[in-house]
Amino acid sequence: MVERGAKPRNNRTVHPTTVRVRLVSPPLDEAGRLHRFPYGEPCPGHNGLRGQDHGDWAGRTLDEVAGEDPGGLRRWMTDTAYAPAGGGESVEALIARVGAHLGALAPGTHRAVVGQGVVRAAVVWALELPAAAFWRLDVRPGSVTALTGRSGRWNLLVGGPEDPPDRG
Repeated sequence: MVERGAKPRNNRTVHPTTVRVRLVSPPLDEAGRLHRFPYGEPCPGHNGLRGQDHGDWAGRTLDEVAGEDPGGLRRWMTDTAYAPAGGGESVEALIARVGAHLGALAPGTHRAVVGQGVVRAAVVWALELPAAAFWRLDVRPGSVTALTGRSGRWNLLVGGPEDPPDRG
């Protein structure tokens, strides 16, 4: 329990007003259907929400990595501090990067199209879950995850409507 006047946990920035973040997970593409490790996809306007860097595994299928580096894959899925070879990013590093970005957002509403791993990392950070919870969260492709931050505390809106189609 945080005492009155105490700093929020995890050095979270306290905003005098509300920060709303809509994380849009794009529909599953061909690479996703083949279970390929994505490259660290950029997120225009939100560099801290770019995709996870999978190092040497990027672009390869889960089956390919499992066949060539079963120990590394097993370790990556059980040790959140483990990073794939070739400059890969651990789950803990991803959670910290995403959390730092969310904590630094200006008040207002923000929308970002991000991969499923970034959504998982954002939820783990916002709800102060243990890093291992990252592997227990499923993100539906084509869905929206909404986080609302106020006074150093974040809430998750579950089951919100999908974004309306853009009207050009």
